[in-house]
Amino acid sequence: MSEEVRPEQEEHSPLALIFDSSTVFSDNFTGFILHDPEKDTTLFQRYADKYFTPASNTKLFTFYAALKQLPDSLPALDYIINGDSLIFWGTGDPTFLHPDFSDTTAYSFLKNTPYELYYSDNHYEDELLGPGWAWGDYQYYYSTEKSPFPMYGNVAEIEIQEISQTKIAENEEGYIIKPEYFRSSIEMAEQRPGKESPFLYRDFNYNTIEYSPKADTIQYTSYRPFHYTPELITSLLSDTLNKKVNYVDRVRPEKVNRLYGNEKDTVLTRMLQPSDNFLAEQLLLNIAAEQNLPMNSGAVIANTSAEFFNDFSKEPVWRDGSGLSRYNMFTPTNMVELLKLIDREFEKDSLLFRHLPAGGSSGTISSWYAHREGDEPYVFAKTGTLSNNHCLSGYLITRTGRKLIFSFMNNHYVTSSGVVKEEMEKVLWYIHQNY
Repeated sequence: MSEEVRPEQEEHSPLALIFDSSTVFSDNFTGFILHDPEKDTTLFQRYADKYFTPASNTKLFTFYAALKQLPDSLPALDYIINGDSLIFWGTGDPTFLHPDFSDTTAYSFLKNTPYELYYSDNHYEDELLGPGWAWGDYQYYYSTEKSPFPMYGNVAEIEIQEISQTKIAENEEGYIIKPEYFRSSIEMAEQRPGKESPFLYRDFNYNTIEYSPKADTIQYTSYRPFHYTPELITSLLSDTLNKKVNYVDRVRPEKVNRLYGNEKDTVLTRMLQPSDNFLAEQLLLNIAAEQNLPMNSGAVIANTSAEFFNDFSKEPVWRDGSGLSRYNMFTPTNMVELLKLIDREFEKDSLLFRHLPAGGSSGTISSWYAHREGDEPYVFAKTGTLSNNHCLSGYLITRTGRKLIFSFMNNHYVTSSGVVKEEMEKVLWYIHQNY
């Protein structure tokens, strides 16, 4: 980062006065930096060299790692043929039978092969949940397990239908589940005297889901992560392929055949705009497969950091792909240094504005940072939210057409995140109008 600071940095500059007069920022731990990439000049900063919990701003690091280390199509499957058997290993590809992606290369290959199928996960060296994740969140979509061979996004989709007291008394189900394979995993919850049964509950180590129907006119869909085991994968594959898939504990050889599937750009957009944790975590494993690294997120993070981030002002503390980990720590300056790399290396591909959420228009900021005087977005940035933490890092287009890079990091507030966002919006609109 350039050490040059423009006059806007002065103690009594208008931007400084906005921060100084804000009771919201004074009650938080707030860091901010504004940078002009064309002149390589820092225009304003507050606590920009301090470490913050970045939450899903971490996905920008995963985004850059994928841009640099994955081909245009994701590695979908590794395999060898041995006699009359086809032995295959997962590459961490998150798109296999995922409802949001259309490519069926790997599925069609397994479906149509004349060989006997054998699945192995011997190469997988990672945990199913990331370091520093809240263990109690395993029930929810945002904390979906990682795995070497994801299927259906590693979740069961349960559509809750309208159900009456009469239907409950008659033990009618009141739900539709996809994939249908998991219907046998749902059990009616036992009534516990003095204790209300949870509506849907999956034990940490098993895939049995307790269901406690309640009379309710609301219809909605719940996505429940399932617990990975190799036995589950072979059973699911056997069910969907309509052919037997066996498990074998086989070391993956150095030389394998590899299939490629869904377009990388499509997956990256889906990761960034709705901020999909599962896709972010699996992309690190996908990089491991492509770069012939151990099938472990930590190995990819260490390799990526050593190769690309040596010149950062402070070492990023990067622990997972999604930002769920409370162990992640980046400075606002780290975020700008990363965004400068992305801007410098990929601007020609319009990646910045095509993939990132756009203020008032798309993704996680579709309801925030809308242009007050026109239709065109002026903020293109990645959010990051955990309880009591909210960050926003990206690009801002000023009224005069300048492209600036910023990082806003807020930790340890006790208000709602909406209060913090409103205060951030005041700052970003001021910059848009005056820089």
